[in-house]
Amino acid sequence: MSQKRYVQLILLLGFITALAPLSVDMYLPALPALAVAFSSDAGRVQLSLASFFLGFAVGQPFYGPIADRFGRKRPLYAGLFLFSAASLGCALATSINTLIVLRFFQALGACSGQVISRAIVRDLFEPHETVDVFSTLMLVIGLAPMLAPLVGGQVLTWFGWRAIFWILMSLGCVGLLATAAGFPETGAAGRTTSLSLGRSLRVYGDLLRDRRFVGYSLTGGLGMAGMFAYIAGSPFAFIELFGLSANAFAVFFGGNALGFVLVAQLNIRLVRRFKTDAVIRAILAVQAIAGILLLAGTMAGILGLYGTGVLLFIYVASIGCLFPNTTAMAMAFHRENAGSASALLGTMQFSLAAVATAAVGSANHGTPLPMAAAVAVCGVCAFVLYRAFVNVQYES
Repeated sequence: MSQKRYVQLILLLGFITALAPLSVDMYLPALPALAVAFSSDAGRVQLSLASFFLGFAVGQPFYGPIADRFGRKRPLYAGLFLFSAASLGCALATSINTLIVLRFFQALGACSGQVISRAIVRDLFEPHETVDVFSTLMLVIGLAPMLAPLVGGQVLTWFGWRAIFWILMSLGCVGLLATAAGFPETGAAGRTTSLSLGRSLRVYGDLLRDRRFVGYSLTGGLGMAGMFAYIAGSPFAFIELFGLSANAFAVFFGGNALGFVLVAQLNIRLVRRFKTDAVIRAILAVQAIAGILLLAGTMAGILGLYGTGVLLFIYVASIGCLFPNTTAMAMAFHRENAGSASALLGTMQFSLAAVATAAVGSANHGTPLPMAAAVAVCGVCAFVLYRAFVNVQYES
């Protein structure tokens, strides 16, 4: 593949994948405003995040077999159309319950980009190349959490929260046009792979019996669940409890996203020098320690704004290293059913994210403790689970 074509592919994959984090991060500064607009409490508003992650988890198993049977582009068309339509509905929502439901359908559309982009990477690249590709994708995808809260904060200030969803609808339409104009068809469209429920269940069953696949998927998923617990809890913690303005919070959030991107690029160098599993083990230790210190410091009441911010920065930045490595290792041995493997990987990861986000929302009681506890539990569980599932004989 030429360098020009490679760059075009990364930009296209990054854009459709970034629709999901944009749908989360752009409206984060608006969460307190949504509580006021709908006369609701913080926990109820945070359910609009949990419903998005639930839709993201539920939708992916359907896209996988369809993408393996019909190719990559047609399922992506359907997903991007659903995303655009649901974003329009969110812009017109008249109650928090309506918004929660529509966020679920918005996620059903957005998850098509996640499933199909991972499958395309596995279609085109060998296992030893995919870590580099996924790390490079983090550079593009990472722009979303860096810029989205800043854009969302400004849009909120000038035009109100509904304008955020009008923008998301427009981005979905751009994604449709980009897919039609320049997206490659890398799957074997029209191949004889059966789309029956029985075959799909057998494929997913085989994947779940693969110790490596499950271990890497859950390890990455737990790490990400801690990050999404931070995403769910940080607007109220930093805006309402620590007194940051919406714009100041956006700068803080963007700084964490920058750390995520920089560490993802550092990861490219690390995996060329060290074994992938050695890098994963080191990052899991960093995450677990950061989570434990965050929880202990929050319970003791000694962290404050800056201490909390530093430990969250360490945790979130480390995801930039953990996620591309665990994703590449989980997908490495499943080229024939890359769509299904990508779908199940995403389902497992975002199911954990939905649970973590819902837990933070339901436990909200006016302190950062639920967020800190969720981050710590996810970090420690990822550390323990990796050692329980991923045997040393599977090291790359």
